[in-house]
Amino acid sequence: MSIIAEEVSDTKPPPALSSFASVHLPESMQSSKPLHSDVQSDALQIDPKSGVKRGLKNRHLSMMALAGIIGPGLLVGAGGALAKGGPASIIIGFGVVGIIAYSVMQSLGELTTIFPDGGAFLQLADRMVDRAFGFVVGWNYFIVWAAVLANEYNVITSVLVFWSDKVPQWGYFLIFWFAFLAFQMLGVESFGEAEFWLALVKILGLVAYFIFSIVYVSGGVNGDAVGFRYWNNPGAFGEHGFRGVASVFIFCATFYAGIESVSVAATETRNPQKAVPSAIRQVVWRILFVYLGSAFFFGLTCPANAPGLVAQDGALQSPMTIAIQHAGWTGGVHLINSFILVTCLSAVNSSIYIGSRTVLYMAQNKKAFKFLGYTNSRGVPVFAVILINAVGAISMMNVSTGASKAYSYIVNLSGVSTFIVWAAISFMHLRFRRAMRVQNRSLDELPFKSLLFPWIAIFGFVLSVFLALVQGWTTFSPFDTGDFVDAYILIPVSLVGYIIYKFVYRTRFWRAREIDLDIGRRQDLDSFSSIISFETQDDLNQEVAQEDANYSVEKQQQA
Repeated sequence: MSIIAEEVSDTKPPPALSSFASVHLPESMQSSKPLHSDVQSDALQIDPKSGVKRGLKNRHLSMMALAGIIGPGLLVGAGGALAKGGPASIIIGFGVVGIIAYSVMQSLGELTTIFPDGGAFLQLADRMVDRAFGFVVGWNYFIVWAAVLANEYNVITSVLVFWSDKVPQWGYFLIFWFAFLAFQMLGVESFGEAEFWLALVKILGLVAYFIFSIVYVSGGVNGDAVGFRYWNNPGAFGEHGFRGVASVFIFCATFYAGIESVSVAATETRNPQKAVPSAIRQVVWRILFVYLGSAFFFGLTCPANAPGLVAQDGALQSPMTIAIQHAGWTGGVHLINSFILVTCLSAVNSSIYIGSRTVLYMAQNKKAFKFLGYTNSRGVPVFAVILINAVGAISMMNVSTGASKAYSYIVNLSGVSTFIVWAAISFMHLRFRRAMRVQNRSLDELPFKSLLFPWIAIFGFVLSVFLALVQGWTTFSPFDTGDFVDAYILIPVSLVGYIIYKFVYRTRFWRAREIDLDIGRRQDLDSFSSIISFETQDDLNQEVAQEDANYSVEKQQQA
């Protein structure tokens, strides 16, 4: 693929222009009159290869990286992890998986800043490895967001039923289903702005809880200094020992799911070479403050054997709720539930956004039905949004199985898929650097360089594969058929999917010298706008025609 692409590279416009195919403007605007900067800016805001709009600002992406996907998985699901493993186990789990997540983000940062065009690592899997490999990665990533979204709808309806059961659970689901669908149709600017403020509320809420926890365990609430009491009774590792530690890893993977979403959003960012590295650096604080901080204070304020963590009726409760109750503030339960509801609104919004973009890029790359690759004039992938939102109806399985059991099923699916995707990203990074070396490319071309390469990429790959294989070992003794299938079904399904796709489409594993290192690069819009100006609309139209021709050649060679 890359050899052919290099043969036609001489016909491309200069790098500052080649990655900026624009959108054809209305006939009323196509004249020889001078082109105003605002018209030019609007033309450049639509990504020509995916149809999405580059409307996310740097602050939007930074806040998404810091707190965007924090939701019921952390605030409610941590209760199940605490009950299974104890306070020490969740800190170990968050710490180990956090290190893996950081290594993956280093790899992703390097890849995304140089190739920010549509599809992120979903498209790069095709280029760096094999189209069949990209097929498996893409659908596993879709499963991640389908499972996460279903869990978030599950928690929203559970919270509202807790307040009032006059409306059935499915009724609440339908209300929010249509509300989120309508909001997503407003476009990426509305999504980014909403996520910025909701993420800010989540950060402030966690800070308030951390302060409360310090005061509570010090005896400042009711005079009883709790300290590290719950680490002694019922114990740091609860009643399950190492089995508890192992069972926590899959929960933690689900909580971290979405940390890589900034790469998918990079296509809709005005200045990815500035915004993505900045967002990557925010990940460290997300791991330390949000995840490890929450794990530490949950273990301090809530005993692992608290009956309310998983109630007899199958309902889920947050460790925050139980801590407030133990402190003697019964009415505080409603405050915590309100906070959880806010995090759910943000998390559902983010899940639909990332999930729909995943489907969009898959469809545009011939790995899903073609109609799912349609975008409207606002840059919204309408049918992809409808599809991922419809999959959220899986959450209604809790009507028959109970919220906690449904949550457990969903967690296993999303956790395994997360490990598979992370391993794939690390592997892509290793392949990318090998291609750079074989093709005698300079590392100075990279806007962002990963730390400690290749060790950090190798670490991310090996640990992700290892945890994907061992996360379900607790189902062997005693053997539970349902839990075993739920824990491991995606691994053989992924292998079978890879083999079938490879056989049907006769794809092949790219050699390092064949990997294309040029197509898909894009400069920041602000930088581009400052150095390029078209004197007339005809100049822009000519550039559009040239870029369209180049892109058509590229797609034909890729096919």
